[in-house]
Amino acid sequence: MTTIGYIRVSSNKQTLEHQRFEIENFARRESIKIDTWIEEKISSRKALDKRKLGELLNNLKENDILITCEISRLGRSLLEVMKILETCLNKNCQVWTLKENYRLGNDIQSKVLAFAFGLAAEIERQLISERTKSSLANIKANGKKLGRPFNAETKKLKLAKNQKQIQKLLAQGISKSKIAKIFNVERATLRKYLLSAQA
Repeated sequence: MTTIGYIRVSSNKQTLEHQRFEIENFARRESIKIDTWIEEKISSRKALDKRKLGELLNNLKENDILITCEISRLGRSLLEVMKILETCLNKNCQVWTLKENYRLGNDIQSKVLAFAFGLAAEIERQLISERTKSSLANIKANGKKLGRPFNAETKKLKLAKNQKQIQKLLAQGISKSKIAKIFNVERATLRKYLLSAQA
């Protein structure tokens, strides 16, 4: 059994010392020894597999205890936190948080709390889905096209990506009007692109 202290801050302006101090005080009061410390300065917006926490979760063994100051240190959303807790519980590990005073393990209370988290996560997932659908519907109703706007700059970029092919077609004597049609742009756009490419 290994007891792990996990502390995280999201920027270099914040310090890890306060969280470490809180966990050390807690461990002293409970007569617990922290065997391993995992510290990271990284935003929780980063994917879990790019954080030390992701590696920690992969290496957890049965009966390990993960202690953190508050549950928000683990993830930025309820969905992510639930995924982390699920991983720990499936490995028969415990998650302790100081601020919320959670002791999540393999007992019935933990399972009830995990169920509550899961239900809340499912509600959050549905709300996000509904908000997204509603936003897209509003955008469509206002006559706006979804996706990346295909403006003049986008068309020039498209021509730039096909520069060799365009030069080849010009060398073969293909008219600019025909080339413009091939790449689905206006002849004026092609002309401006060719002028800028020659500059």
